[in-house]
Amino acid sequence: MKKSRFSDEQIVGVLKEAEAGVPVKELCRRIGISDATFYHWKAKYGGLEVNEARRLRQLEDENGRLKKIVAQQALDIDALKVVLSKKW
Repeated sequence: MKKSRFSDEQIVGVLKEAEAGVPVKELCRRIGISDATFYHWKAKYGGLEVNEARRLRQLEDENGRLKKIVAQQALDIDALKVVLSKKW
Protein backbone atom coordinates (compact mmCIF):
# COMPACT_ATOMS: atom_id res chain seq x y z
CA MET A 1 0.00 0.00 0.00
CA LYS A 2 1.21 3.47 -0.84
CA LYS A 3 2.58 5.46 2.08
CA SER A 4 0.57 8.59 2.80
CA ARG A 5 2.24 12.00 2.91
CA PHE A 6 0.13 12.79 5.95
CA SER A 7 0.19 11.10 9.33
CA ASP A 8 -2.91 9.99 11.15
CA GLU A 9 -2.59 12.95 13.50
CA GLN A 10 -2.50 15.40 10.58
CA ILE A 11 -5.52 13.82 8.88
CA VAL A 12 -7.59 13.90 12.07
CA GLY A 13 -6.44 17.48 12.70
CA VAL A 14 -7.59 18.58 9.24
CA LEU A 15 -10.98 16.94 9.77
CA LYS A 16 -11.34 18.65 13.16
CA GLU A 17 -10.58 22.02 11.54
CA ALA A 18 -13.30 21.40 8.96
CA GLU A 19 -15.75 20.53 11.72
CA ALA A 20 -14.81 23.77 13.48
CA GLY A 21 -16.03 25.74 10.47
CA VAL A 22 -13.01 26.33 8.23
CA PRO A 23 -14.18 26.24 4.57
CA VAL A 24 -13.20 22.99 2.83
CA LYS A 25 -11.86 24.73 -0.30
CA GLU A 26 -9.55 26.96 1.73
CA LEU A 27 -8.43 24.08 3.94
CA CYS A 28 -7.61 21.87 0.93
CA ARG A 29 -5.70 24.66 -0.80
CA ARG A 30 -3.68 25.39 2.35
CA ILE A 31 -2.54 21.79 2.93
CA GLY A 32 -2.25 20.89 -0.76
CA ILE A 33 -4.87 18.20 -1.28
CA SER A 34 -7.86 17.89 -3.59
CA ASP A 35 -11.47 18.08 -2.48
CA ALA A 36 -11.85 14.40 -3.36
CA THR A 37 -9.02 13.49 -0.99
CA PHE A 38 -10.61 15.50 1.79
CA TYR A 39 -13.99 13.79 1.36
CA HIS A 40 -12.29 10.39 1.14
CA TRP A 41 -10.58 11.12 4.47
CA LYS A 42 -13.87 12.31 5.90
CA ALA A 43 -15.60 9.07 4.88
CA LYS A 44 -12.78 6.94 6.24
CA TYR A 45 -11.63 8.81 9.36
CA GLY A 46 -14.66 10.98 10.17
CA GLY A 47 -15.50 10.84 13.88
CA LEU A 48 -12.33 8.97 14.84
CA GLU A 49 -9.74 10.07 17.33
CA VAL A 50 -6.01 9.86 16.61
CA ASN A 51 -5.45 6.54 18.38
CA GLU A 52 -8.47 5.00 16.62
CA ALA A 53 -7.22 6.18 13.23
CA ARG A 54 -3.77 4.75 13.95
CA ARG A 55 -5.32 1.41 14.95
CA LEU A 56 -7.42 1.40 11.76
CA ARG A 57 -4.32 1.87 9.61
CA GLN A 58 -2.50 -0.92 11.48
CA LEU A 59 -5.42 -3.28 10.95
CA GLU A 60 -5.57 -2.44 7.24
CA ASP A 61 -1.84 -3.15 6.88
CA GLU A 62 -2.17 -6.44 8.74
CA ASN A 63 -5.20 -7.41 6.64
CA GLY A 64 -3.27 -6.77 3.43
CA ARG A 65 -0.36 -8.86 4.67
CA LEU A 66 -2.67 -11.74 5.62
CA LYS A 67 -4.41 -11.61 2.23
CA LYS A 68 -1.03 -11.99 0.52
CA ILE A 69 -0.25 -15.02 2.68
CA VAL A 70 -3.59 -16.64 1.83
CA ALA A 71 -3.08 -15.99 -1.88
CA GLN A 72 0.39 -17.56 -1.75
CA GLN A 73 -0.97 -20.61 0.07
CA ALA A 74 -3.75 -20.99 -2.50
CA LEU A 75 -1.13 -20.97 -5.28
CA ASP A 76 0.95 -23.57 -3.44
CA ILE A 77 -2.09 -25.81 -2.94
CA ASP A 78 -3.04 -25.50 -6.59
CA ALA A 79 0.48 -26.39 -7.69
CA LEU A 80 0.51 -29.44 -5.41
CA LYS A 81 -2.85 -30.59 -6.80
CA VAL A 82 -1.50 -30.35 -10.35
CA VAL A 83 1.59 -32.37 -9.46
CA LEU A 84 -0.36 -35.02 -7.55
CA SER A 85 -3.02 -35.39 -10.23
CA LYS A 86 -0.52 -36.64 -12.82
CA LYS A 87 -0.30 -40.38 -13.26
CA TRP A 88 3.13 -41.83 -12.73
